[in-house]
Amino acid sequence: MAYRLFEGKEHAASYQRYRISPSDQLIQQAFDFLAKQKGRPFELAVDVGCGSGQGTLLLAKHFVSVVGTDVSPAQLEVASQCAKESNITYRHCVAEELPFADSSVDLVTAMSAFHWFDRPRFLREAHRVLKPRGCLALVNYTIDMELSYPDCCSHSLNQVCKEFYAALKPYRSPHLGPSTIELYREAYESISYPDKEWQECMWDRRPMPLSSYMGLVESFSSYQALLRDDPQKAARLSEDICQRLMSVMRVISADTEVEVAVKYFYLLASKPQEA
Repeated sequence: MAYRLFEGKEHAASYQRYRISPSDQLIQQAFDFLAKQKGRPFELAVDVGCGSGQGTLLLAKHFVSVVGTDVSPAQLEVASQCAKESNITYRHCVAEELPFADSSVDLVTAMSAFHWFDRPRFLREAHRVLKPRGCLALVNYTIDMELSYPDCCSHSLNQVCKEFYAALKPYRSPHLGPSTIELYREAYESISYPDKEWQECMWDRRPMPLSSYMGLVESFSSYQALLRDDPQKAARLSEDICQRLMSVMRVISADTEVEVAVKYFYLLASKPQEA
């Protein structure tokens, strides 16, 4: 079954403010794969579970038309407010019932969303709407992000991060199992397409204020579950972690910029010509 989370207006705003999108280098892997399998021009891309639309924006300059879909009206409202490109539109629907004709879509993407879907149903639906030689691209990143700061002990800094992640682990959704990456690996193995690729360790390093790193972790489902269960405990945890990180960095402001290393993994698969 699919799980419906992240639908409130406050969480949608948090997504827009803090959630990250794949790097140009990573998303280019999907474009190169599609070009190799199908060739250009790229006509229609569908970003499923698009949330507040950061990933959808990456597709705009490469396709004639881009459609972001999501089950949450609040997320789509935020995404629509931030979409400046005229070739992007948004549709409200579940991931397992896409409002597109058979064999009509060049690229189906899901960026940090596939693990919440009814995965077998979604894969069948993606197969239905993809054109022959069209491609499926499933992208996600792991929670074990790493921080670095000049003249600072990385081990001490990341030990605090690990304690943050460990404190959230009891609030992890049972739907995700012990490791999200395993869900994607299982999907990769289940897809019978002969042309497919799997990458499970692609690091992306980006600068951001420490406060944005905190906001990113706080947008995760496990922190949100803690927040619903015990708001005071959630606030104390965040404040404690942030203060300890600043102490290790020897700074007094959470606006201080740190480098955040994010480990991505992705699945690419091309629908056969005869399917």
